[in-house]
Amino acid sequence: MAGTGSLSPPLPTALSTYAIWTTLFLLGHVRDFLRQLFFKRSTKKGYAPLRKDMEDFYTRRLYYRVHDCWNRPISSAPTNWVDVMDRTKVNGQKPLQLTGKTTRCLNLGSYNYLGFAADDPYCTPRVNVTYASHGWSCSSPRAEAGELPVHRQLEEEMADFLGKEACITCGMGFATNSLLIPILAEKGTLFISDALNHASIVSGVRGSGAKVKVFTHNNPEQLESLLRACIAEGQPRTGRPWKKIVIIIEGIYSMEGEFAKLKEIVEIKKKYKAYLYLDEAHSIGAIGPTGRGVCEALGVDTKDVDIMMGTFTKSFGSCGGYIAGDKKLIDYMKANCAAHLYSTSMSAPAVEMVLSALRVVRGMDGTNAGQTKLQTLNENSNYFRKGLLEMGLNVLGDWDSPVMPIMMFKPSTLVACSREMLKRGVAVVVVGFPATPLLTARVRICISACHSKDDLDFALHMFKDVSDRLGLGYGPESNQSHLRAAREVGIIT
Repeated sequence: MAGTGSLSPPLPTALSTYAIWTTLFLLGHVRDFLRQLFFKRSTKKGYAPLRKDMEDFYTRRLYYRVHDCWNRPISSAPTNWVDVMDRTKVNGQKPLQLTGKTTRCLNLGSYNYLGFAADDPYCTPRVNVTYASHGWSCSSPRAEAGELPVHRQLEEEMADFLGKEACITCGMGFATNSLLIPILAEKGTLFISDALNHASIVSGVRGSGAKVKVFTHNNPEQLESLLRACIAEGQPRTGRPWKKIVIIIEGIYSMEGEFAKLKEIVEIKKKYKAYLYLDEAHSIGAIGPTGRGVCEALGVDTKDVDIMMGTFTKSFGSCGGYIAGDKKLIDYMKANCAAHLYSTSMSAPAVEMVLSALRVVRGMDGTNAGQTKLQTLNENSNYFRKGLLEMGLNVLGDWDSPVMPIMMFKPSTLVACSREMLKRGVAVVVVGFPATPLLTARVRICISACHSKDDLDFALHMFKDVSDRLGLGYGPESNQSHLRAAREVGIIT
């Protein structure tokens, strides 16, 4: 599964991108200077501003110019087509107002990989029954009066699905990383984190107070070199050996669509006796012949991964997340994690949705619906990636991945693409600075099993039209070689 695309823009594109950002920053500072010169301060006299200077500057002078491209509300379930609520045009820093109208759009932005986020013949009736019997909320943490039989049932079935001894669930996917990673840390702990790990992982590592080293994205050779150096040097100042080292990676990187080089990293972690933390937010339920994620897809035994994290928001059409591992580890987390001790537990209908979706994926509903969804998602993903590559676009990620970032590089191109696609009835997600580095703005496509071939052909036709108008043909020369290699191994025809 060779990755496609490149994060590096052509030199003229890079220079023009720097020129655009420089111009915007200079104009913004000039306007701020004039504002301070001729208008009163917005803060009370004697008070320091509550907002950080740089973030406030970015919001006022850059984001508000194009904020119609983000936070677009919808008024329907996130299936293959959605109703996007129309808003007024950008007018300075004034909030965008709803017009009362909607636009029917093909949905290429939601994480609804298996199509469970909308009405489902197996899941929806069971969720309704659970709601009727248990209500919307437990109104209490699990550690107090918020635990129901379905919570334990979900944890048991999820652990069994992953081949682990036990599992702990959390009501929010982001909090699963940001609140549970610190539990792993103690004095003398070292985290070694991939350079492009998700913000929730970064938040968790920072909140742990442990030492952290960052290795080049998805580069096992550099990881081994860094790991060897850290072991040789020991802890700062004292030189004592690290008490434990934890390597943190993602299964599918959400902004790149790439698979982790899991086999190589597992070999390294075994060699140096480090622990491995694997975030499968975008891969569990969506990748592998039976939906068991990158371990299954890449032929890695889950016993070789010490801590397995995932979310229920993508493939399972619900909310929350989990961590699976040895029973002693999970018991320790339940006894110490604030998300378990103090946060309200997952609502019973949300838990039932995950349970029902998991059973469909495993074939426990008595049908092959789950297998059909997995196969359709895989075919749709490769079909759409093939179409984008043949178009000459610069598409990141691996074959079989439902996440497809299309590189735009320039902020002006990013905004224009978002607006033009919306005009043509296609809803896409755009990601730029500061969420990504300055030169790597992109459109991120998420494919679903509920997309039909007609849906995908319509989207490809629209992308072709917009690409020709905006000059998006940044695809590297290797596009054709990627297509040939994929045909040779039977990934595409």
